[in-house]
Amino acid sequence: MEKEKFIKNIPFAEVLKMEELTTYQEGKVISRTLAQREGLSITLFAFDQGEGISTHSAPGDAMVYILDGSVEITIGENKLILSEGETTVMPANIPHGLKAIEKFKMLLIVVKPVK
Repeated sequence: MEKEKFIKNIPFAEVLKMEELTTYQEGKVISRTLAQREGLSITLFAFDQGEGISTHSAPGDAMVYILDGSVEITIGENKLILSEGETTVMPANIPHGLKAIEKFKMLLIVVKPVK
């Protein structure tokens, strides 16, 4: 009987480069879910230039880590510019959105309450 895997869609026990686990596609946002549980989701994204996610709020804290490129992130009334190697947290229940200044890739980790 195979043990349950908590992380999916990537090889195990190999050396991987996070930014190579998703690819850019013209005019699109590409995502790869790595973990999806009741209180946690981990997703890789690749955004073409000009693509984004419209302003919304979510019940969990969302941490983004930029793997490549740059993005403008709006959190409430604040606008932040993030580039490769930078991170920020979008707090739960605060409206946030993002737009690709140039093509960019990010790792998104969302932690939310378990009911």
